[in-house]
Amino acid sequence: MTRTRAFGIAGAALIALASVHAWAQPPGEASAASNGTAVAASGGMTAKDIRKANRALRRTVYAAIVKHKEINAGDISVVAKSGAVTLDGTVVDASQIDKVAEIARGVPGVTSVTNRLTVQKPFGGQ
Repeated sequence: MTRTRAFGIAGAALIALASVHAWAQPPGEASAASNGTAVAASGGMTAKDIRKANRALRRTVYAAIVKHKEINAGDISVVAKSGAVTLDGTVVDASQIDKVAEIARGVPGVTSVTNRLTVQKPFGGQ
C-alpha cells in the first residue's frame, strides 16, 4: 500500500514538473510561431472577422438575387468563403441558372462562383 502511494506521489510530482517546464518557455517562441501562421494566412484577420466577412458577403449576394422578382430566391442557398461563392438549389427555368450566377459575379467581393443550381421539376412530372 505504501509503495503504491509512493509511486503515485512520485508520478504526480513528475507530471507537475513537466507542466511547469512546458509553461516556462520564453514568450514569443511557440506562441508566435503558431499564431503567426494563422494570422499571416488570413491576411491579418482573426477567425471571427473572417466568419463575419463571409456572412456579410453571403447576405449581400442573396440580397442581389432577391432584387430580381422573376427569380424565386427562397429555393436558392448561398455559401460564401473568402470571396468564393457557392450557389445551390433550384430555379424554375434553365435560363435563370446562368442569370443567378451572373448576378452573384457582379457583387463586389466575389472572386469566384460555383453554380450548383438545377431546374425544379414540376410536381408529378418527369
